[in-house]
Parts: sequence; C-alpha cells; structure tokens
Amino acid sequence: MTGSTQHTTGSAAACCDGTTDPAPAAPRLWTVDEHLADVLAAVGPLPAIELQLLDAQGCRLDEDILADGDLPSFDNSSMDGYAVRTADTAGATDLYPSVLAVVGDIAAGAGELPRVGPGQAARIMTGAPVPPGAQAVAPVEWTDGGTGTGAPAEAMTAPADAMTAPVGDEEVRVLRPVAEGAHIRRRGSDVAAGSQVLEAGTRLGPTQLGLLAAIGRATVKVRPRPRVVVLSTGSELVQPGEPVGPGQISDSNSFTLTAAAQDAGAIAYRVGAVPDQADQLRAVLEDQLGRADLIVTSGGVSVGAYDVVKEVFESYGSVDFRRLRMQPGKPQGFGRIGGTAGVPLLALPGNPVSAYISFELFVRPVIRTMLGAADVHRPVVRALCPAALRSPAGRRQFLRGRYSAADGTVEPVGGAESHLVGALARANCLITVPEAVTALPAGSEVDVVLLEH
Repeated sequence: MTGSTQHTTGSAAACCDGTTDPAPAAPRLWTVDEHLADVLAAVGPLPAIELQLLDAQGCRLDEDILADGDLPSFDNSSMDGYAVRTADTAGATDLYPSVLAVVGDIAAGAGELPRVGPGQAARIMTGAPVPPGAQAVAPVEWTDGGTGTGAPAEAMTAPADAMTAPVGDEEVRVLRPVAEGAHIRRRGSDVAAGSQVLEAGTRLGPTQLGLLAAIGRATVKVRPRPRVVVLSTGSELVQPGEPVGPGQISDSNSFTLTAAAQDAGAIAYRVGAVPDQADQLRAVLEDQLGRADLIVTSGGVSVGAYDVVKEVFESYGSVDFRRLRMQPGKPQGFGRIGGTAGVPLLALPGNPVSAYISFELFVRPVIRTMLGAADVHRPVVRALCPAALRSPAGRRQFLRGRYSAADGTVEPVGGAESHLVGALARANCLITVPEAVTALPAGSEVDVVLLEH
C-alpha cells in the first residue's frame, strides 16, 4: 500500500532548550482519483479456471473459442413437409398439382435415409436430415398432406394427422413450385468449422452458453466471479424483521452492498452485523477468509470511541485508513487481511449513502477488475442541471440525481446528507461537483455517473 495516513497528536511540544516545535502536519487528504488508483494497482483479474458450462454463467472467457465442426453439422429441414426435387414441382398449381410418390418418413435424429428420385418425395420433420436426391422441402401447407383430396393441408381439420399416415402406396400432391434450397438449413450456415465464435473477455450469458453447448463444448476456461464477503459493524444494528429498541437501527448496509456486489458480477456472501467487539470481529474475519476473494465492511472507519474496526484491521499490519477529499465518504480503509498476499479488504463508512457511493466509486471497479471486465467504471455523461448546486470547498461532491436521457438533463434527488436512503432509492445517477467548485448556477452542465445502464 502507498501513502499511509500518519496519525499525529494535536498541539506543539516544548523542546529542552525552551523552543517550541512546530505543530505536526495534518493528516494527508487523498483525492478520489489517488485513492482509486492505489486500490486498483493492488488487484488484478483472478486466475483463470476451467468450469462446466452452467458454472461459468456470468464469468468472462479467458480464451478465444473456435468451432471444431460446422453448425448445423448436416443439411436439415426447417419445416414439416416433403423433401422433393425441384424439377418435379415446376409449374405446380392447385388445379394442376405435382403428384409424387412418398418413399419414406424422416424424423429428427434419423439415421438411414431414403433416396428421393424423379417423381418421388420423402415426408420430413423439422430438424430432420435432408435425404440424398432431395433439393428442397415443400412445407406441408403447400401440399395436400397425402390425403389425396388435392386440398392444401392447412385447410384440413387436423393437418398433423396427415403427417403421421402410414407410408405405402401413398402419394402427395404439391400445389406450388419449390425453389432449390427452400426450407433447408445448410451445413455450416450458422457456424463454419474453424471459425471464431466467441472472443476472450466475452461475458457468458444464456445465449453464449447455449452456443458453446451447440458446438459441443462441455467446459470452458474463464475468469471466475470473485467471492465477496460483506459485513456491517456496529452494536446498534439489528436484523430487519427484529424489534428495534432505543438507539438501534436496522442493518441496511449489508443488504445494499451485497446486492451491489452481485449486480457488479460477484458471488456475494452477506455475513450481516457484527457488534463493536474486537474479538468477535476478528473471529468473523478469520472465519470468512477461506471463502473470500474480497472483503467489504461498512462502519467503524471514523474516529469514534467505539470504532473497533481500525483496531482489528491495523492489528493485521497492512490496512491503511485514509481521509479523502470527497463528500459523502471521507473516511476510507484499504489493505489486505492475512499478510501482503492475503485477501483485499475495503472498509467503507457506516452512513448508508456514504457506504453505497463508496462502493460504486471504489469497490465496484475492484470487482470488475477481478472479473477481467473491460468496462471497469460506470459510464459518465454530461447533462444540464436546472437546479443551482452548492458544494464544500476542496471536496468532490457526489449528489444523488435523476437523469433523463431523453432531454439530457439531471435533477437532484433529496439533500446532500449521508443518511437519506429514501432519496438514494429514487436516484439513478450521481451528480459530480469538482473539488474546486463551491457553487454552480442553475442551468450548468455537470458530469453524471450513471448507476443504471
């Protein structure tokens, strides 16, 4: 870790010669960008592993995927109907249909196929292989379905019955011409053998997993989803649904941050609230280390008398507590638990808005980096703000807002206080006011961090 905060005492000290030492320097204030760069420099993508397809959902490929064979691997019918030679259907009409002898049935998965010769047809089902000699498929609706009536099968009461009639001396009447290749899915028309179907870095969702299965892949090499352990600290916290006594509040941070970690692509484990007792916090951390790629805590990073988070984390010797030039979210902690090669840990403030904004700015990029994602940061756009804004000097302010892509405007939601979870739930973006700006008039253009996209 770089740039550890120095904890100093308050007043000047007298020297033995009667002079007075200068007052100790104030602790360093980190900028948002400095802290983020320091955090990201300490993490990287997780090592690639081979996973079964469904276990790889949500992960990103660590390899380019090439098709070993063609897809489809054989010519097959895209319709229920009759495999025919095109010359035999030339000029066919309802009044003068082409009458063809049915030489066999072909179902999906069929092995032995009848040959279709001149004046012949084979009844065929969707997905079934096209037999030798056939050049096209006449949909059953273009035929009489083998009923001998000459009426289109689509006008029959139960056209499916016609497709299951026994083959013997059966004939089918084709009522219109069929072009060569009509209703045939050609071999390799979807994916050609040797072609690249997915590139490294692709996130595997349902359709990508389906494609991998279709080309015969049972496993795939991916960057795994990071396992994130989330816990809140504070003796005042009770679980939602439990009675809230005097001075107590429901633990909302662990739910917010766990959901945010899942939304970022992680496998998240919510531990819940840990009281302000050093031995209990240390025991919980030791218990969770075995299943964590990242630990996220909220609460206990300020200078409160009962904040044991610093005491416990600093006992590991590699956690740095800092003050940032931002509002909300000034106090932050970052380091590793279990030595320099241990598990990364980010300690966030306890106020709900501060915790969530800190997650979006610092934790989410860490998770995305571990995933090997290209889009590590939330998108930022410029928008017009019809309201006047105020911000403390020297702090980068993050206000909650509602952004409208339709007209490119953003409206503040609620106030700047860090406890307003009602306003936070209505926001879809963060309005950024730079450190050097203390006021913006109505109609100013601002940077907007999009939380939904």
